[in-house]
Amino acid sequence: MKALVEPWHKSLKDPNNSQDAVLQGLLKIFSQTEYGKEHGAGSIGSYPDFCKAFPVKTYKEYKPLIDRVMAGETNLLLNEEPVGWAITRGTTSNENKFIPMTPTDLRMRVSAGRAVVNYALTSQRFDIFAGVNLNLNFPSKVGTVKVGNRELDYGYSSGIYTKYVSAQTPVRSVPTQDEIDALGGGKTMRDWEKRFDLAYEKCKDQNVTLVGGVAPTALQFGRYMFRKYRHYPKDIWKTIVMTLGSVPGINTRLAEPLQAVYGRQAAIREIYGATEGMFGQQLDENRAWSPNYDLFFFEIQTINGIKPLYQMRPGELGSLIVSTPVFPRYKINDLILAFKAPYFRCIGRENWLTPLKYGWYEFSTFNFGRL
Repeated sequence: MKALVEPWHKSLKDPNNSQDAVLQGLLKIFSQTEYGKEHGAGSIGSYPDFCKAFPVKTYKEYKPLIDRVMAGETNLLLNEEPVGWAITRGTTSNENKFIPMTPTDLRMRVSAGRAVVNYALTSQRFDIFAGVNLNLNFPSKVGTVKVGNRELDYGYSSGIYTKYVSAQTPVRSVPTQDEIDALGGGKTMRDWEKRFDLAYEKCKDQNVTLVGGVAPTALQFGRYMFRKYRHYPKDIWKTIVMTLGSVPGINTRLAEPLQAVYGRQAAIREIYGATEGMFGQQLDENRAWSPNYDLFFFEIQTINGIKPLYQMRPGELGSLIVSTPVFPRYKINDLILAFKAPYFRCIGRENWLTPLKYGWYEFSTFNFGRL
């Protein structure tokens, strides 16, 4: 367990050198792809050179290249053959984004387990692993897509994270991701009721010590459980920790309703990730996440220009740019608010209304400006 979190802890103490090492590693990967060669990745020696050589791109701008990868030109963006594809839920544009996953990329996704492992190590609550993780995630396999002459699975990133983390860490998820996948990839309320019924039947006699996944889904399950079975999760389980992500305000505006359903004893630990990767998780009692500086290269676009994420000042706001083994300088379109190092929050998608909504939520829950 220490091997999973110690590189993260070390990178938080020295983000400058850590990010430089990550950038050099990514440049080696990019130099093996056609897109990277086109931008001279093999001859780049510094961050300023990286900025000059590679433009910042959104998914929309990368999509023509992704379509070509899906058509069989895998070496255009990838230095390895893809092992599968992650898709988004279409909550932003009502359209699924398709993100290719390589073996290197997939290994990095085990960092999704850092939140619970770090909590266990710092609190000495190793009894978490004597129980099970209530698995309420989206399917890891929804269908197949043809990439050149090969058929590859595609599914939702939250399910893929859970499946891989369960195989690589002491976390045991119930129901298994395969059992969830067998119910199909539908997104209707009836589809979710089937998943909720499966989760209840599989877990009702289990010791549920962990709840992980998408925060609104966890809340929705607790309310569904009361409507159908006439008791809340807190009535039959003593959950120790909840590692949740997907939306802003998990530790503030959602904390009260979550603990009302799962019990006051349940600690909340926020994770911050996307279909493209798991970018950070909550380090301690401070209600914010800390970046995986040892895995991804992070930049931020503020009103004063683009700079490394770790150079943000407390109170500064900007749009996140991340470099992964697949995408150099990918603009996620998430707005990031900096607190004292190494704490950050994602306050929502990039638009003019997001800071106003965040300010209102924080003010109305008496959390404004507080970690």
